[in-house]
Amino acid sequence: MMPVAVILLDKAGHITHANELAQSYLGTSLRRLSGLHLSRFIQPSSEVESMLSRALLGETVADDGFCGRDNHIPYSLHFSCRHDEAGVVIALIPEANRSEVEEHAHRHEMAEAVARIALEMAHEVKNPLASLRGAAQLLHEQSEGDAKEISQHIMDEVDRIRQRIDLFLQVGPHANIAKSTVNIHAMIDDVCANAEDVCVQRVFDPSVPDMLLHKERFRQAIENLWQNALEAGADRIVWETRVAPLVALRGHHGTVLELCIRSNGKSIPENLKDRLFEPYVSGKARGSGLGLAIVQRVMQEHGGRISIKSRRGETCFVMHLPVYKGNQEHVCTH
Repeated sequence: MMPVAVILLDKAGHITHANELAQSYLGTSLRRLSGLHLSRFIQPSSEVESMLSRALLGETVADDGFCGRDNHIPYSLHFSCRHDEAGVVIALIPEANRSEVEEHAHRHEMAEAVARIALEMAHEVKNPLASLRGAAQLLHEQSEGDAKEISQHIMDEVDRIRQRIDLFLQVGPHANIAKSTVNIHAMIDDVCANAEDVCVQRVFDPSVPDMLLHKERFRQAIENLWQNALEAGADRIVWETRVAPLVALRGHHGTVLELCIRSNGKSIPENLKDRLFEPYVSGKARGSGLGLAIVQRVMQEHGGRISIKSRRGETCFVMHLPVYKGNQEHVCTH
């Protein structure tokens, strides 16, 4: 039960075990895989044998020149000797997933760096701001005329700066995220309830269960994506949900929900696609550039991830979230 496809081989190259993700990639069950040689499913067989021999000698080797015999999907294989020396363990990674995995890893590192900056800002800026506003408030109460107007202006500007800092801190870490069961379809309906001049379509999978979410934080993410589509000039927005059996999330061994929002607004510039989830990056003339960074942070708080697909005439944000069994309250620390 790992977020990568893992196969165990004996010393002869026969499959002794494969996790669920590996079974889905190879297109058959563990019962049918057991006892068969790996080259029955992966080619070229000569390279499989060569990598197996090197791994049995204690090397950790990897190559990307493989493909499935039946589905012809290109794979990279990572071989290493098992700790019990009874054979070899293999990580099977579809080439199409490599760039996505690297992209999410980069985003996660970026989010953690921003979180650290946010904590420093909270410590270094918010306390002096509170003192400055208190002094301005005292001055305002004791002044008249121009001095009173100036002190009011100082308080207004301090409040504006504090609001911006609070917004920035929303992409920082949130410890002890308390989660409760939420009907995600009802939440989407509520967010879109007052839509005007836009056609909203809902393609909901009725088998999707109630989700364990931090209701306020996740609603904020949904609202940010909805507002992003409206500000891009969309007049047609489609929400889709479905269970994604072939999607794996790090640290989660169960069902995964896929939630998509598609819109026909202005396309995202090519030079921004790779940086769109970074703070202060925006394709709009107005806005803080923090909306999508907040969405990504919320997804990470919930053990999920978000990606984007944009082409002329359509933009699609795809979110993957873990589905937990049971309706008990859940607390996740980040």
